[in-house]
Amino acid sequence: MTFSSMLKNSRTNVAPMAGQNYSMVTEFILVGFSNFPRHLLPAFFLLYLLMYLFTLLGNLLIMATVWSERSLHTPMYLFLCALSTSEILFTVAITPRMLVDMLSTHHTITWAACASQMFFSFTFGFTHSFLLMIMGYDRYVAICHPLRYHVLMSPRGCARLVSWSWVGGSVIGMMSTLIVFHLTFCGSNVIHHFLCHVFSLLKLACGKETASVTLAVILVCVSALMGCLFLIVLSYVFIVAAILQIPSAEGRHKTFSTCVSHLTVVIVHYSFASIIYLKPKGPHSMDSNTLMATTYIVFTPFLSPIIFSLRNKELKNAIKKSFQRKFNPLSS
Repeated sequence: MTFSSMLKNSRTNVAPMAGQNYSMVTEFILVGFSNFPRHLLPAFFLLYLLMYLFTLLGNLLIMATVWSERSLHTPMYLFLCALSTSEILFTVAITPRMLVDMLSTHHTITWAACASQMFFSFTFGFTHSFLLMIMGYDRYVAICHPLRYHVLMSPRGCARLVSWSWVGGSVIGMMSTLIVFHLTFCGSNVIHHFLCHVFSLLKLACGKETASVTLAVILVCVSALMGCLFLIVLSYVFIVAAILQIPSAEGRHKTFSTCVSHLTVVIVHYSFASIIYLKPKGPHSMDSNTLMATTYIVFTPFLSPIIFSLRNKELKNAIKKSFQRKFNPLSS
């Protein structure tokens, strides 16, 4: 069955509601890359598959290196391992389904599967943002309050911060999913996206509550993301002020170098998120919107392990030592 015939028959996938002029959606159709020329899809599939595999392997390599190197058993690298875990889970929640749909003619997703994908993508996505905020706080304490660092960043305190990040992400994911899927979806069941994207779903909802639910979701998401960004920026304001008080240029450079990888990931993360969610409304085609969405969902997790591996000198040296011990034990 072709995708166009699937759209024509999509009305058969809705259940009639008693006493209403419309039908209730029980499954959705993900448009995704269906409108792209067929001969381009294998190339997109291969590109995104390689990026997906590199994301998994890169983050697993970081986690294995931190685990095996005792010199990296510090709060900063504990947070980095948690960040790598959230990126792996976020990618696994979305990308495999997108890859399968690229080469498949069956693009339907059940109501329950759609709700699950939205919950997990929200949970891991917001956990990622909370962990970036905590890593900024870690750098602030290390540079601005070095004498109190081991007190404020004790193992128990770090574990508590990581736990609260996961709890916060899970709460936002659960709240958003319950609020959105409490609505009634009627009429069209076609989602113009390659995943169960919250705003694409809200366009399919009907009823008087839709406008208030849309506003509530926007407030929750924007408040959480902008709150994290504000605290990260505030941390770096104090960090820069402390660095400027260091008398030697070498000391300033050495201190700031410990922040470069984290700051770069924050800039990449929020820049691509802004491209997706804050772009001005205009005559954007569905195809261009799909490609723009992949920059945040596929490309950002792909860049993160590269940035941390190349821009963090201590981690880079630890990875080199691990490879030397593994493949050339005599040299070590």
